[in-house]
Amino acid sequence: MSFLLQRVLLDPAMVTRLDKRELGQLVAQGRASRLLATLTLELERAKVFSHIPDTARRHFNSTLMLHEKQQRDLAYDVRHLRKAFDSIDEKLILLKGAAYLQAGLAVGRGRLISDIDIIVPSAGVARAENTLKAFGWENGQLDPYNERYYRQWMHEIPPLVKPRRGTTLDLHHTILPPTAKAQVDAGLLFEELIEIEPGIYTLSWKDMVIHSATHLFHEGEFHHGLRDLWDLDRMLRDFPHQDRSFWRDLVARAQQLDLLGPLFHGLNYAQQVFHTPVPEDVNARASSYARRLRKPLMDFLFLRALRPDQPECRLAFTDPALTALYVRSHYLRMPLHLLIPHLVRKAWMGRFGDEAASNEGTETVDAD
Repeated sequence: MSFLLQRVLLDPAMVTRLDKRELGQLVAQGRASRLLATLTLELERAKVFSHIPDTARRHFNSTLMLHEKQQRDLAYDVRHLRKAFDSIDEKLILLKGAAYLQAGLAVGRGRLISDIDIIVPSAGVARAENTLKAFGWENGQLDPYNERYYRQWMHEIPPLVKPRRGTTLDLHHTILPPTAKAQVDAGLLFEELIEIEPGIYTLSWKDMVIHSATHLFHEGEFHHGLRDLWDLDRMLRDFPHQDRSFWRDLVARAQQLDLLGPLFHGLNYAQQVFHTPVPEDVNARASSYARRLRKPLMDFLFLRALRPDQPECRLAFTDPALTALYVRSHYLRMPLHLLIPHLVRKAWMGRFGDEAASNEGTETVDAD
């Protein structure tokens, strides 16, 4: 059930034994999973990168240059975002990839991002949005239905863009849609922030892990699901060294946030795919009779989804598994009385040419 990218990430030295065809597959799998820059740095750290032939090495070098450019761009954008938030005496709280990179965390090594995610308390959303617009950020083009969809049902406002730089900003007020089955008290997230620079914050180590697992296992599409699982592996290896209470309090924190289910999946699949070391007592506390009962089915689905989208990586019944997870993600996010009319409208607008309506909210929780 293993695949080449997984094996090389776990044992970088094996890259020296790959032939030209296998190196081509490795590059394609890394690129499809948005893990090629990460893989490059893992190979460098293992001192085997120089063994890669020049014809293949240029692919690794180019994605590493992209990663370094994104780091510089992010640092620039964060400086200007901080000015905007300082003007209203509000904390700038980074999420996901932006947080990993700006905080200099191990999980950020080679991490590629496609946008910047931030979060503010729900009561401050309007003020933050107005301030960002005053500092040059603009709303993208959405039809009235999709605009209302974001404002009423989503955990973030419609994306903001910086036209001259092409940067996309997602302004969140919680980490799951208010219509989701899990009832997250987002106020708890703001009680344990970590200040990484003056005026710039991230979630706590435990909340970063829980948010990452929640994002991944409420997702409906898995184009970079393996990358997000790698994020979890890196954090679960690193954060216990940063916070002595990490393993002791992780499960209790997930229970407090009503997010124990996604944490259980995160621990389970990080262990299965990347052999992540998780204490047995943590596994036991995250589990339950119902989760153990569903585990064979969920393994069947997720172990097909959490693979590079490449022909040599696909297992039998991958397409039905992805379809089932797509339906599951919608079911987790919206009650049926809202979901069914919404999907009908999406299908109608998609069928009759309104592309904007067919590409909105429930397809992407966090593009990053």
